[in-house]
Amino acid sequence: MSAVQSSLVAEGGLSVKSYVFTSTGSATLFRLVAVTLVVAFCTIFTVPSAWSQEPLPPASSEGTEGGSASSAGMGAAAGLSTLLYLPLKAAFAIGGGIVGGLAYAFSGGNENAAKSIWTTSMYGTYIITPDHLRGDRPIRFLGVPEPDSSATAIAPLEPAPVEPVR
Repeated sequence: MSAVQSSLVAEGGLSVKSYVFTSTGSATLFRLVAVTLVVAFCTIFTVPSAWSQEPLPPASSEGTEGGSASSAGMGAAAGLSTLLYLPLKAAFAIGGGIVGGLAYAFSGGNENAAKSIWTTSMYGTYIITPDHLRGDRPIRFLGVPEPDSSATAIAPLEPAPVEPVR
């Protein structure tokens, strides 16, 4: 080694880093290559089969929205209405959930008392759609309870016979 080379080595100028694959490094490289090959084969075999399928028939214009300025305006109005309506409805539903839980606790576990509050506050319309704005569907701020089949199955009570007084 010459004097210049020995001074460069002493200062760290001619150092060569050797990269050696460790067992974990080669396993990571193998996994990367395997995943790349699996993705490539899946792409090669699935894309042509998707191209060969017949396209879906075009949707009929009846009952669908889109394409006209009025439907775009109704969509924008519905979105703006939802932005204003949803926070109020959500706050009402959360408050009803809390009050219903308190009613359940303070009524000694009476589930019917809690459900009547929960149903009224949590059910109903949350998102305003163009159908709501056109009047095709009602906007229900308060929920409507579902008909209970057990209540209709019970026959009405008949009055008890009156006994004569002696």
